[in-house]
Amino acid sequence: MPESELFLGIDTSNYTTSASLCDKGGRVILNLKKLLPVKEGERGLRQCDALFAHTKNLPEIMGKLGEFLKNEMPCAKIVALGVSSTPRSVEGSYMPCFLSGVAAAESICAVLGCERYFFSHQDGHIMAALYSSGKTELLYSKEPFAAFHVSGGTTELLLVNPTDDGMRVELIGGTQDMNAGQAIDRTGVMMGLKFPCGREMESLCGDVPYKKCKVSVNGLDCNLSGLENLAARKYRETNDKAATSAFCFDFIADTLYKLTENLREQYDNIPVIFAGGVMSNKRIAKRLSNLGNVYFSEPEFSADNAAGIALLTRRKYMKNK
Repeated sequence: MPESELFLGIDTSNYTTSASLCDKGGRVILNLKKLLPVKEGERGLRQCDALFAHTKNLPEIMGKLGEFLKNEMPCAKIVALGVSSTPRSVEGSYMPCFLSGVAAAESICAVLGCERYFFSHQDGHIMAALYSSGKTELLYSKEPFAAFHVSGGTTELLLVNPTDDGMRVELIGGTQDMNAGQAIDRTGVMMGLKFPCGREMESLCGDVPYKKCKVSVNGLDCNLSGLENLAARKYRETNDKAATSAFCFDFIADTLYKLTENLREQYDNIPVIFAGGVMSNKRIAKRLSNLGNVYFSEPEFSADNAAGIALLTRRKYMKNK
């Protein structure tokens, strides 16, 4: 049996331990994830707790990776490994939780003798969204595209310029205060739901009709801090978890919608990719799909994952070779 070349990605974000494999043809063949535990009633993790949780999760994730290779691809060889070492590709970007992934990557590379590359968590999200939405072609164009990275830790509007071995990302807008994922989780915890709350809230709101919201958008910037108070007031007045969840999602969708309209005034009909955990929400995506030339990934590739890191690793390795 001929030997297959594989590319491994590792990502240790604030809430998920992830590892992924892609093959030489750019197909993701394994995507492993394990959530970090958050105590009931709490709205997040301290960095020291996240770092400790990743240290506990990584042996389990690597064990599953080893079993897959042994049973499914015994003749395969990992020729390059990529790891998310920073939240964003800007100077000074740092979070301790990524140290655990870097340590694991350095250890694996020392044993295997394979190539090793560092990427940002954000670049991984964008790459995963491109892959899942079937729009990787945008990376092979000389034209820029836009990307929203919307999660618990980030709500940013980005201008992405393709490069020979990846992408160059420029921040051009986004939230001026609270992140979209924060607003969702704080609303959910306020209603007694378990953190992270997005999936349960999406199930709750079901067929609640969409209702247009008055949002706070100025050019390419927005404010989301008011959403937490508005959602809390709605829940106090109605005691309706479904209606409150729907309001929260519609507020975020309308904010992103208006930001995209303003973006198009400056960049014509620029393609827009929506990435990040919040964008796994089908209600939000349905509202935004009316804009046209916008693309969404499947939930598996929207939430934190290492698939984008594995794909970026393949791209850089093949360019260098």
